[in-house]
Amino acid sequence: MPERETAAEMPLPTAPAALLARLDAMGINYRCVTHPPVFTVEEAKALRGELPGAHIKNLFLRNKKGRMWLVTCLEDREIDLKVLGERLEAGRFSFGSAERLMTYLGVRPGAVTPFAVINDTAGAVTMVLDSGVIGAGPVNCHPLVNTMTAALAPEDLVRFLEAEGHAPLLLAL
Repeated sequence: MPERETAAEMPLPTAPAALLARLDAMGINYRCVTHPPVFTVEEAKALRGELPGAHIKNLFLRNKKGRMWLVTCLEDREIDLKVLGERLEAGRFSFGSAERLMTYLGVRPGAVTPFAVINDTAGAVTMVLDSGVIGAGPVNCHPLVNTMTAALAPEDLVRFLEAEGHAPLLLAL
């Protein structure tokens, strides 16, 4: 019986170059930098230097019924999952597994990003965007891998999400 690939071994369904080509095709301007892999907000803060704009964290969540959410917020936001679950009328949240993350958003842990909705063609994941991200200058997002960061205007991020069928639910977090 063949061994099953883990999420870390599976190829990405969309390569970063394909995502950046999609942004180019949409006329979205961005600035992309390459860096060593980062897995946490703390690691990102230590490596980024003077990279301007909004720095975000992304939470891939699910509830007991199997519904899923991708929550993008400013990196320093304290998120109470119980309160967030109540606000979204979702019940109790837990974090989605690495396998679920790969299956639905096509990225690995450490590379969770709003750009990952490009892989959710079935619309299984609800996109939630912290309204604080909108007014914070360029938004810095991983382009599907945690070894690169792309900065783009908040309105362009929203335009991308809408074009991918994931118009974000804006919440003040």
